[in-house]
Amino acid sequence: MSSDPRNQRVTAAGLLVALGIIYGDIGTSPLYVMKAIIGNKPVSELLVLGGISCVVWTLTIQTTIKYILLTLRADNRGEGGIFSLYALVRRFAWWAFIPATIGAATMMADGIITPPISVSSAIEGLANVHGLEEVFKPGNTITVAVVVVILSLIFIFQRFGTKVVGTAFGPVMGIWFSMLFVLGLSMVLKYPDVLRALSPHYAIQLLTEYPEGFWLLGGVFLCTTGAEALYSDLGHVGRKNIQASWGFVKLALLTNYMGQGAWALHGSGGMLDGKNPFYAVMPDWFLLAGVIVATLATIIASQAVITGSFTLISEAISMNFWPRVKIKFPSDVRGQIYIPSINLMLWVGCVAIMLSFRESSELEHVYGFFITLTMGMTTILMGIWLRYVRHWPWALVIAILAVFATLEVSFFIANSVKVIHRLSFVLVVLALFNLMLMWFKARKITNRYLDFRNLKDHASAITELSKDRDVPKFATHLVFLTKANSAAEVERKILDSILRRRPKRADVYWFIHVNWTDEPYTMEYRVNELVDDKVIRVDFNLGFRVQPRINMLFKQVLLELVECDQLDFTSKYESLRKMDFAADIRYVLMERFLSVENELSVADDILLDTYFFIKRFALRDQTAFGLDHTDTVVEYVPLILSEAEQLPLKRLGGQVPPPPAEP
Repeated sequence: MSSDPRNQRVTAAGLLVALGIIYGDIGTSPLYVMKAIIGNKPVSELLVLGGISCVVWTLTIQTTIKYILLTLRADNRGEGGIFSLYALVRRFAWWAFIPATIGAATMMADGIITPPISVSSAIEGLANVHGLEEVFKPGNTITVAVVVVILSLIFIFQRFGTKVVGTAFGPVMGIWFSMLFVLGLSMVLKYPDVLRALSPHYAIQLLTEYPEGFWLLGGVFLCTTGAEALYSDLGHVGRKNIQASWGFVKLALLTNYMGQGAWALHGSGGMLDGKNPFYAVMPDWFLLAGVIVATLATIIASQAVITGSFTLISEAISMNFWPRVKIKFPSDVRGQIYIPSINLMLWVGCVAIMLSFRESSELEHVYGFFITLTMGMTTILMGIWLRYVRHWPWALVIAILAVFATLEVSFFIANSVKVIHRLSFVLVVLALFNLMLMWFKARKITNRYLDFRNLKDHASAITELSKDRDVPKFATHLVFLTKANSAAEVERKILDSILRRRPKRADVYWFIHVNWTDEPYTMEYRVNELVDDKVIRVDFNLGFRVQPRINMLFKQVLLELVECDQLDFTSKYESLRKMDFAADIRYVLMERFLSVENELSVADDILLDTYFFIKRFALRDQTAFGLDHTDTVVEYVPLILSEAEQLPLKRLGGQVPPPPAEP
């Protein structure tokens, strides 16, 4: 269990923030769940009560028990999400990267689908306002255009951060959940017989007796689609604030669902006729205000999902699942980042989805399909965590997983049938999965063939080179980034760069190694001197959510070493002030390219060719590590994975002059 203080206390501010950024996705589900369950089918007591009963027990088992009570405990120093969970369990199961990759790819799909389905569900509510019935009819060009404009504005404002508007998220969502509760309660008090839906009897009866009852699970599942976000956003407010606020949120959601069911049973006339029960429970005088609040809530839900996608990709980069891309920090809010390339990708995806599907009802089953996959992958990783981290007995772990797996497989099958004709988007998500998997495997392959040498065996040669005045001085401080985990080793290509390729004389040779920890916000370093004041290694331990600004970190290390009198720089700065050593630091980065001498299998050849092709468009190491381009030298070295066999070259003769005679 984490010792992070945010997980140990419940505060009013924490509860308000939880309402604003944690529950946006699951909190806007009442906009479309009951409409998806009932659809165009004749309204009956079994359909309505059974549908609500399924919702009640899905929220209880899948959301409350699995996520609120169980999964939230799998925190990584206060942080949650698929990659945080993977970081906790990867040493216990080598194959854990597969469910982690699938879960991450489908979470990206959530970032593309949630904004269109949420915002369009709210805007379509204007069709219930008198005089706007035809103007904002679902699927109309005007409706689609308004949704696209709102989505575009959401993505435009990402570059500025959410510090200013973020303070309003909590109060707005507080109003939203209060509205859900009051509207639902008014109908429940009028028709209290709907409370029978609390009994699981109706859920079982719906699934076993209602025609096509099993396939209604696709609509039921939409009530819990935001549960994964509760875990992903754990680091923002802490586990106890989420658990404490969930009681109010769940009460508001269930009350509203039952209110919609009460209207369907007693006020719909036996058919919905295209009406959305969510808006039908609103008085006419409140409709416009209700649509405005709903729109604000869906914008907040979209914002939370987009921010979650940025965090997901940031973690994927740190764990070698995604190419390095530019990451910006638009505000000083903890953990808030902005990734321009991902923002553009999500915007294009959201607009394309909206133009293709045009109305929220067409998105419902595609939405559920991918979120079910995400939850299933979390279940697999959670099973590893329960067994190997918490040391629960196998029998108990299997029993728990069996319950969740039964639910999730059922939801997955119910949604799968409805996405057969929507394979184009499935292919997009499959491409995201393949990119993550390819990048991860290619990095494993290239790192496997790194050739490390003992640095101590070459320390004397480096020392002699440093003293050799006949070699032009390259830099006072010469810094190399090394992947060697051992402080006594370094890549052969680095030694070749110093001693052979173009000898580099320097006063001090530094070797920096970055070790990514399983904890999110670690910032530590260790210094080892292999040759006193001459050959020094610095190991940085950085959390997977920390940006590796090596230039700043290294200069801070130098300052601390000088202030502690652990290193003497006096003789190395004849014309500079003692502390002005930052101006004479040179970084050398080794950039590998795939050598034509390799003889690889077809699969490995395609994998590595794709890897190096994509790498051309990724962020360069000097930018990714926060290095000044003017102080950085990039050297290109071939990556040889499989040397060619001896060529059958034959000599045909000719004359070779004899060696000169010895004097």
